[in-house]
Amino acid sequence: MSDYTLPLPELDGLHGEFFAHCKNHALHFQRCDDCQTFRHVPREMCPECGSWNWSWQPSSGRGKVFTWTVVARPMHPAFVDACPYAPVVVEMEEGVRLLSEVVDVAPADLEIDMAVEVQFDDVTSDVTLPKFKRA
Repeated sequence: MSDYTLPLPELDGLHGEFFAHCKNHALHFQRCDDCQTFRHVPREMCPECGSWNWSWQPSSGRGKVFTWTVVARPMHPAFVDACPYAPVVVEMEEGVRLLSEVVDVAPADLEIDMAVEVQFDDVTSDVTLPKFKRA
């Protein structure tokens, strides 16, 4: 855990609340209390109906690979040793999309609509990242 050297997310505001749930090994997304639409990335106002009423709701943790790209040359020096890697967009059952990685599938073996489920990676004592494995 202490040897993690990649950039970490900011833990302020609504993003901090999202990652606080992850630290508890639970995936939660905001849901509008008025139109019931889930959303991610976290924000105060619902993009569907304009409501400011919302709550954090648990996710099933299940989704499917929506898209990905393979990074062969890093744009940031911290990622040199990670290349090649595949940032993956996972479409969750709740309808939101989350940028992450599939940890047990090589980039060449990823497939559109591949079923995945969340697992949590405690990368530091303060930060737990949601990642995915093949379901």
